[in-house]
This record gives sequence, structure tokens and C-alpha cells, in this order.
Amino acid sequence: MSEIIRTAFDAPQRALGGDLVDWEGWYWPNHFGDPLAEHHAVRKDVGVWDASPLRKWYFRGPDALRGADYAFTNDMASLEVGQVRYAPFCDEHGKMVGDGTVFRVADDQCLVVTALDSDLDHFKTVLDGMELEIDAITPDSPQLGLNGPRSRELLQGLTSADVSSLRYFRFLPEQVEVGGVLCWVSRTGYSGELGYELYCAPDGAERLWGAVTGAGARPYGLAAVETIRIEAGLIFIGYDYFQHETSPYDVGLDRLIRLDKADFVGKAALEAVAAEPPNRFVTLVVDGGVPEYGAAVTKDGEQVGTLTSPCESPTLGTVIGLTVLRSDLAREGERVDVAVEDGTAPATVSSVPIYDPQKTRPRA
Repeated sequence: MSEIIRTAFDAPQRALGGDLVDWEGWYWPNHFGDPLAEHHAVRKDVGVWDASPLRKWYFRGPDALRGADYAFTNDMASLEVGQVRYAPFCDEHGKMVGDGTVFRVADDQCLVVTALDSDLDHFKTVLDGMELEIDAITPDSPQLGLNGPRSRELLQGLTSADVSSLRYFRFLPEQVEVGGVLCWVSRTGYSGELGYELYCAPDGAERLWGAVTGAGARPYGLAAVETIRIEAGLIFIGYDYFQHETSPYDVGLDRLIRLDKADFVGKAALEAVAAEPPNRFVTLVVDGGVPEYGAAVTKDGEQVGTLTSPCESPTLGTVIGLTVLRSDLAREGERVDVAVEDGTAPATVSSVPIYDPQKTRPRA
């Protein structure tokens, strides 16, 4: 068994008493003693988490952008330098292999951020014959997520760059100093709040961590990330979708499937179901205990869906769950039942996301 990889922020997180757990071969922070307080820090103030294990791939060459456009379902060909787009990437059957973000760094270069090492094999297979190289740069690219309504204020206090002018899903085209450390700064995140992502070199990581936490950002981990993302309707591989099984329509990614663009992997299969997808993605509000991940959703005794990600929402004070539900039942106010322990609990269909449905907060 290979040794679990520690991120460049590992030492200061352990010094704070962080509980670190292995996921896909890397140590991730799970919590720092109080996941509930960590959740509320992101919703009400500002939090920071170590997202370094997210896999980073650098596409270089004349076909770098064309390759990203062919691999992903969204329109990557029209990205401007300094712009980011999110999308799923699929197999030839229109089933998800993964999801991620594409950052256009230069005319012939883009950074791609995904979840798994195996994504590299997929990209190499589907992009075979194109004029590009793909470099694996995860260990060289420590990454912090800075999220919460006060994230802009905190970040601005650590840099001379004009953070207030950085638009949603844009990044500064040149590295800037943050707390004395050269960083790429992107206005992206995984929280449903105003947020930024900071990428630095490994030798500056501990100094960057100290600057951000010293300025008041509360460290948080996966336990808080889980409740935050469920409230915000953000999907996660292995919970909400499964490789080569789940359609991006199942998890509500319709607007990120650009059937009007040039050919891409899975396009024909997705066109065949686009008009009437069999399932929709909703939030269920459950009148009972917290169901298991993958709990069956029924209507009049018939299974009609799967509750993929449940939690007791700290923000809303109720039990909720992201759910893949049969299309004819996926309307707000519809009543269904969810398997809970040895029985079922009634549940009501609500929006995705259930928290800030218009997503005004991350765009603030």
C-alpha cells in the first residue's frame, strides 16, 4: 500500500489539532473540533479549508483549449484568458466520468481541476491525437478555499491587488502576493457563499496559511464541507453521481451541457435524452431522522428515486437531502417517502439549492 500523501498545509493543520482523514490517497482535514461552528463560520463570517488534494492537470499546446472543449460538456472554446467554467465530463454513452473546472491561463494553456487520479487516463484516451500535453501538477499546487461573506474583505487586507474588481468565475491573470506569498487568485469556491481559491507554491504554503488564519479565517474540514455543500446543492462524486452510471441530467447539470457547440464526448447520447430526461435533481425536506446515503425514495410503495446526500442542515434547522427523483414527481411541494431506519419518513420536494436558490450570495 502506498503512503498517504500529506499536503503542504499539513503541519499547521495538525498543530491546530486537526483531524485528518484519507480520501483517494491524500490526507484531507475532517474537522478542527467543532464542525458545527466551522459550518456557521462559512455561512456568517469567513472560513478556510485545504483543498490541495483536488487533482490539477495542466493542458499545454496548440490544442489545449480545443481538448478541454472536447472533453467537457460546457463551452470551453470561448473561454477568455482569466475566465473559469465548470462542467461534467462524460463517456461516449453520456454518463459522467467526473466534473471539474477549466481555467484558461493563456492562448495555448489551461488548468483543469478534477477529483481523481484516474481522470488523467480518461483525458489521455479521449484526447489522443490532439496536439497537447497534459502535466500532473497536484503536488506542486497547494490550494486553499476561502469562503464566507467576509472573504473579500479578509483577502483584500492581505494583498495590494484589487480583489473587488474580480468577477464571479474569473481569476487574476497574473500571480499576486497574498500575505507575502505569490498566489493565483480565483473567484470560485465550493460553498454557496462569496468565495475565492488561492493556489501557491509548496514552499509558501505554511506562510499563506498563517496569513489567512491570522487575519481571522476559521479553518474547517470535510465534515463542515458536507453540510455546506448539501445546503448549496453542490454534487460530489461517489455520493450524488457514479462513474459511467449517472447522467449529468440526473444531477441537474442541464445548463452546462452545450448541445449547440462542436462535438464533444457523449454528445450524441445526451442529445437523445435532452428533451425528456427521466430524472431530475431536487432537495427533499424530511420529516424525521437523517436517512442513510443512498436511501430509497418511494411514492405509494414504489421506488421513484434515491436520496443521494442527506444531512441535518445547521442553517435551516431541518433534515434535508439531495435527491435524484423521477421527473414527473420533481415539482416543489410534492410529497414522497424516504427510507429511514426500519421504516419511512414523509418528505417534501424543494429546490436545488434549498439555501439561496438564486445563488445571489456567491455572486455578491
